[in-house]
Amino acid sequence: MGALPFLLGDLEYQIQAFVDHYNNQRYHESLTADAYFGRDTAILERREKIKRQTIQKRRLNHQNKAA
Repeated sequence: MGALPFLLGDLEYQIQAFVDHYNNQRYHESLTADAYFGRDTAILERREKIKRQTIQKRRLNHQNKAA
């Protein structure tokens, strides 16, 4: 980042530049490490399994309340 902003527009520009860098350009070590070591697929599969189990529990809970 550069010098301190003197105008509100300058501050808004610097904030947007930081957000863009943080979200799109910086090195995301944990995500890259998981992908590099092949854990990304296992993580996604585990998330999908948890999601299915959660939906099933919610359906059963809803059915029990409706009965």
